Amino acid sequence: MVFEFHDVKIKWLGHAAFQIKKELIIYIDPYEIEETEPADLVLITHDHYDHCSPDDIVKIQKEDTIIVAPAAAAKKITGNTKIIKPGEKLNLKGILIQAVPAYNINKKFHPKSAGHVGFVITINGIKIYHAGDTDLIPEMEVIAADVALLPVSGTYVMSAHEAAEATKKIQPKIAIPMHYGSLVGTEKDAQEFSEKAHTEVKILRKNE
Repeated sequence: MVFEFHDVKIKWLGHAAFQIKKELIIYIDPYEIEETEPADLVLITHDHYDHCSPDDIVKIQKEDTIIVAPAAAAKKITGNTKIIKPGEKLNLKGILIQAVPAYNINKKFHPKSAGHVGFVITINGIKIYHAGDTDLIPEMEVIAADVALLPVSGTYVMSAHEAAEATKKIQPKIAIPMHYGSLVGTEKDAQEFSEKAHTEVKILRKNE
């Protein structure tokens, strides 16, 4: 199921994986994907296997594909890789990519010191925020996005309730739940998020 926002096409590929398409094709955290459409850019939020999957990157990699990742993830990847840290920005192929913090506050899985990231991607003035694996963190107060892709499963990331609170901070026009239906979380989490969010929610279906 493809959601289109101002001519930017957003497709959920399951778990935290997305394809974003305008003139260019961008993938974020491809994992167990069936998609094989070649990527112009691949963005990796952190080095955990369900977000940084070299086997899946190879499926969509071409000679001029640029991969953006934190240092720990970049070590696992071959190809044209650029390392990014929270707070840094890159302008690649006309796309502005901003890395923002992503970490746990009350869990040990994603410590702030690890340097994991979320991304704010600006395409023709449209800002899309992929939160990565994160809790509800203070930095969300200053993140501006038209579309927010937010984890909702709890356990390793925000719960549905916490993700709904995140929409109050970020104030996107549209929010899309992710990080459920694969390793952890169910569609009930997406539904709860939809009911509690402080903005319009689109629940996408994998590979539709």
